[in-house]
Amino acid sequence: MTVNIILLGPPGAGKGTQAKRLVEGRGMVQLSTGDMLREARSSGTEMGRRVADVMDRGELVTDEIVIGLIREKLTSGKEAGGYIFDGFPRTLAQADALAALLDELGQSLDHVIEMRVDDEVLVARITGRATCANCGAVYHDVTRPIPADGACAECGATEITRRADDNEDALRTRLLAYYKQTSPLIGYYHAKGQLESVNGLAAIEEVSAEIAGLLGQQTQDA
Repeated sequence: MTVNIILLGPPGAGKGTQAKRLVEGRGMVQLSTGDMLREARSSGTEMGRRVADVMDRGELVTDEIVIGLIREKLTSGKEAGGYIFDGFPRTLAQADALAALLDELGQSLDHVIEMRVDDEVLVARITGRATCANCGAVYHDVTRPIPADGACAECGATEITRRADDNEDALRTRLLAYYKQTSPLIGYYHAKGQLESVNGLAAIEEVSAEIAGLLGQQTQDA
C-alpha cells in the first residue's frame, strides 16, 4: 500500500527528521520543492531549461512549473511507498492545484499531518541548538550540551556550529511568516476532513510512533 502525505509544521518542528525516517522506514519519496528545482535546473530537460530561465532572471518559479515537476516525479514509473510533499503546497491555490493533479493521475492525498508545537517551547529548543558540521549530530545547551572538550561525541570533529538564523528574533519572524502563510491551509484541510495532528514537541521516537499510527503499520518489509 502506498500513501501520499503532507507534513505541516513551523520551522524547527521536526518535519525533516520525520520525513527522513519515513523515507528510510517505509520507502517513501520526499518531494522537496527546493531539491526538485535544483535538480531540474541541472537536468538539461525542457522543464529544467524553463526553471533555469526563471531563476536566472531572479523571478519566482510559478505554481505551474512546480506542479509540472511534481507531475514528473509522480509519473516517473519508479516504485515508491508513497510521497511526502515538503514545502508544497504553501497557498490555497497550490493546494487546489495539487488536488487536481492527484485526481488527474488517479492518486489521492491520504494524510495531512500537522506537527503541533508550543511556540515558546519551540523557541527555547531551537535557540539552544548546535550541529556537528561533519556528521550532523545535534546538540542542545540544555538537553545535550556540547562536550566540554568541544569535540563531537559521535565522530570527534571539532567544528560544531549554530545556524545564523537560530536566534530568537529571527526564529519569531520565521514563525510569524509560517503562520500567516499556512493557517489558511490548516483550515482548508480541516474543512475537507483530512487534517490530523501529532505532538511535534514529543521525543523523536514518540512522534514517529504517532505518525506510524496515523499511516497504518506498514513497514518496508510489508
